[in-house]
Amino acid sequence: MRAVVQRVTEASVSVGDRTTGAIEGGLMVLVGVDTADTEADATYLAEKIAGLRIFSNSESKFNLSLEDVGGAVLLVSQFTLHGDCRKGRRPSFTQAARPDQAIPLYERVAELLRARGIRVETGEFGAHMQVHLVNDGPVTLLLDSRKAF
Repeated sequence: MRAVVQRVTEASVSVGDRTTGAIEGGLMVLVGVDTADTEADATYLAEKIAGLRIFSNSESKFNLSLEDVGGAVLLVSQFTLHGDCRKGRRPSFTQAARPDQAIPLYERVAELLRARGIRVETGEFGAHMQVHLVNDGPVTLLLDSRKAF
């Protein structure tokens, strides 16, 4: 699984004129599922998101996690994170998992985060969404479970 993690002061996602999720302080996380991903990848990603020490302490050093600061997560599916742009000009999405595989793993990440007491808001899987955020810092990190094992 791949994720783009952004520290935010606020973030929201909408489908048409309906807001499906919104948070104030915390993390905006775009998640893409690969065809080779399993529950172990979802577990890795949830643990990493919850524990990343990317919030500043009183000395302005990255020393606090999402759990430490009581932040929330806005989790949005993003199959284009698995777009391969190495050949030609049109990305190939053959490594992006089909919905029957991707939805349960995406939902598992949300479930694991909630089990840790983290408030999780989501987008709508497969929908055309509008994402709004204020990146705090800016702080943006890339996570890839394939590079963890």
